[in-house]
Amino acid sequence: MARTMSSLTYILDNAEPWLKYAARVNLLHESKASLTDLRLEALADPKIRGYLTDVADYHSTLVTNHKNPDLPIHKLLFLLDLGFDTDVPEIQTAIDKIMDNRDSHGVYQSLTNIPTHFGGSGQDLFGWCLCDAPLLLYALVKAGVDYDDHIRPGVESLVSLHTNHAFPCAVSPEFGKFRGPGRKDDPCPYACLLMVKLLSAIPDYRESEVLQSTATSLLTLWELSQERHPYMFYMGTDFRKLKAPAMWYDLVSVVEALSRVDAVRSDERFLEMVALIRSKQDSDGRFTPEAVYLKFKDWDFGQKKAPSPYLTYLCYRILERVEVSDDDR
Repeated sequence: MARTMSSLTYILDNAEPWLKYAARVNLLHESKASLTDLRLEALADPKIRGYLTDVADYHSTLVTNHKNPDLPIHKLLFLLDLGFDTDVPEIQTAIDKIMDNRDSHGVYQSLTNIPTHFGGSGQDLFGWCLCDAPLLLYALVKAGVDYDDHIRPGVESLVSLHTNHAFPCAVSPEFGKFRGPGRKDDPCPYACLLMVKLLSAIPDYRESEVLQSTATSLLTLWELSQERHPYMFYMGTDFRKLKAPAMWYDLVSVVEALSRVDAVRSDERFLEMVALIRSKQDSDGRFTPEAVYLKFKDWDFGQKKAPSPYLTYLCYRILERVEVSDDDR
């Protein structure tokens, strides 16, 4: 635990106000009421202000590439993960706009345009893909929206798609015959990752077979990473580079989600992934990005030359979760 404790000291000593707030809320478990001044300072940060402006105008960015860091859902989840709540007006506005668009099965929809040559209509339409719908429900869970009235129907609808111990590439009827580039019967690794994130956040599903089998499907892809690459999702060299934030299909994102699933924490394949992350920690407990999204060049994790307080925060949370599990065994 000594190296992770040094990580915490490094984060608190070097972080910007928004990350200091997150660390004190999520790592030190201090009450938000005791952090009023720090919270106000964090919300005044120009980067955080920019994110708040963007999420308030929620449907202004079409969902045409789920890896795009500019998608409002990625920005909204970043803010929620830091510990900001719906008492921030822009976050409440974003939640309201998500809830304005729900299909008859309770699944929330994104504004998307799928070209005709990919099987879509070529028009801007509200609909859902299994590589975005779980994130909308996850945001509502994190925002404290009433589960039975507004979340349960959509979750049950998505869970009904579970087949062969995993989740497929699936879309709503509005998107016609669109699906990703792969064999129809293959699981979609990214959809599986998002469903693990969602279901692990819901008490009714934390011990469920559907969550455990989906998490195991990701571990199987790790085990067979040289041979299996469904829908062109690889677990090769690029996947294994440390990268932040945890918004796509990469080592930190997958291990962060899996670390929330009690049933897999003792799995040798999961421990191998954790060991790979741990091996990248320097002697002072810090982590340096090995790959970056260019759109984050103004953030501490948008460079590869120096340790990143935010990436260290993400990795610390993973290692702390694993070490607590170790202590329980």
